[in-house]
Amino acid sequence: MTKTSFVLTLSELYEQHFNEVPKAVELLPASGSERKYVRFTGTDGSVIGVYNPDKKENNTFFYFTRIFERYQLRVPQILAERRDKQHYLIEDLGTTTLFDYLDQEGHTDEVKNLFKQSIDQLVKIHWEAGKDIDFSHCFAASEFDCKQILSDLLYFKYYFADLMKVPYNKTNLLEELEDWSRSLAAVRPQTFMYRDFQSRNIMVKNQEVYFIDYQGGMLGLPQYDLVSLLWQARAQLPNEWKNELLNYYLNQVGKIPLAANLNETDFRKMYLECVLLRILQTLGAYGYRGLLEQKPHFIKSIRPALQQLKSFLEDYGHLPVQSELRKVLEILVKPEFTTRFDDKTVSPDSPLKIKLYSFSYKKGIPADESGHGGGFVFDCRGILNPGRFEEYKQLTGKDKPVMDFLDYKTRMTEWLSAIRQVIDITVEDYIERGFDHLSISFGCTGGQHRSVYAAERIAQHLQDKYAIKAEVLHMEQQKHQHKRR
Repeated sequence: MTKTSFVLTLSELYEQHFNEVPKAVELLPASGSERKYVRFTGTDGSVIGVYNPDKKENNTFFYFTRIFERYQLRVPQILAERRDKQHYLIEDLGTTTLFDYLDQEGHTDEVKNLFKQSIDQLVKIHWEAGKDIDFSHCFAASEFDCKQILSDLLYFKYYFADLMKVPYNKTNLLEELEDWSRSLAAVRPQTFMYRDFQSRNIMVKNQEVYFIDYQGGMLGLPQYDLVSLLWQARAQLPNEWKNELLNYYLNQVGKIPLAANLNETDFRKMYLECVLLRILQTLGAYGYRGLLEQKPHFIKSIRPALQQLKSFLEDYGHLPVQSELRKVLEILVKPEFTTRFDDKTVSPDSPLKIKLYSFSYKKGIPADESGHGGGFVFDCRGILNPGRFEEYKQLTGKDKPVMDFLDYKTRMTEWLSAIRQVIDITVEDYIERGFDHLSISFGCTGGQHRSVYAAERIAQHLQDKYAIKAEVLHMEQQKHQHKRR
């Protein structure tokens, strides 16, 4: 389904529900899933339109939402559903997450109260609403069992430890991970497990918290959700907060008759094992998204995650009990590994200047005017050309319809991921050696769509990762006196 058709279908659903044409339509940034989001603004405010081709996932979301609403939990209201179960409208909860709020305000009492609000709701999710859930409705897995836990641990092994080339005995490590998975899966009690209960999935609206992205929930360990909230690497909650909020959770659970027999000692013991499990799962995710896909946000997250792992190993010396796993983790927190992820932003007095160009191969490659005589030149002509289509002919790679076309209908995102890896090696070397110039050029047939888009995206990447504000010249779009080769 194309971008144009899903937006059109959601617009029709909006008109049917509200009896009006939306005054504004905004396509929201893509998430890590197949879901696409559109913000519609009308007479009475805004709502979010969602397109997701996975009907089973949508049905799980609808099912969980209706149960949570029954227990007055703060989740987005479902406003309208299309019969195909792939398009629906939900309440707009705004753009501020709990992580954003923490990032802006710091570790204030007001922020701590929002975390307590979140825990109040989490206790109800675990011990009240969870009792009514039929886990056969889960779309992925119904239970956080041995296989699911081992999958998380192998995610860490393959996408972080192996990518970092940590030496270890493969047979011993695999046996330890399998044994640990079986041990964790046997722990009781189990409740509804949100699966990714972290501050980026908690929205703040009018000083109240709301919850999103819970459709991956299943039967599992309640400790895992609490850990996901309190030990999120980039949130960096102080230890005093973590301890206070853990105690707060247990205190709130003690008020619920259904959880009266919870063994607090056992809960705390398993809580610490879940801390380590979550850290490893997170490193696996950061490795996949950061080390493989080279996404700046995930690369930036690796260092705080390793710092958190180091602190955990120091504070809780009895974990992990597995000897081979402990060897791997102790290697990972050594300076020769952690310094790879030190902040590589360019200092204000760095001499490095980067120039980016887009150009048409018909008119010639930009000349290097620095005296160095070199630089990267990348050919974008292997990417499907938006200029072949009438609706894009008068637009450029800076216009949103063209950007969406290249994002959703071509392999441009995959291509640029490889380009970033190549460029980063040179940029980091030039920073270290004190070089003063690098040119990067992108060419396509007319120098209008693909090359413009690529140059703008790489400029943003350099700003995000290295704090380098590159000079960008679109040879066919801007007036200039720049020479060509």
